[in-house]
Amino acid sequence: MTIERHLAAAMSRDQAEPLTLEQKEALQRAVAKVVRLGAQVGVSADQMIQLLESGLTVGELLEYLAARTGEVA
Repeated sequence: MTIERHLAAAMSRDQAEPLTLEQKEALQRAVAKVVRLGAQVGVSADQMIQLLESGLTVGELLEYLAARTGEVA
């Protein structure tokens, strides 16, 4: 499963139902990968959080980071 799918699945779940251990671990790995990608392209975790809080979707954040990889390369 891709990072975007893990994050989307976690966000679309019934929040009253707790995550399973496997889901928590997958989500932690996905978030760590996104944070690493952000660091590689000059976007901090705090900046990514601000972007998400301002209304960017997870998919849009990933597209933004992917676009920045072309700027850095």
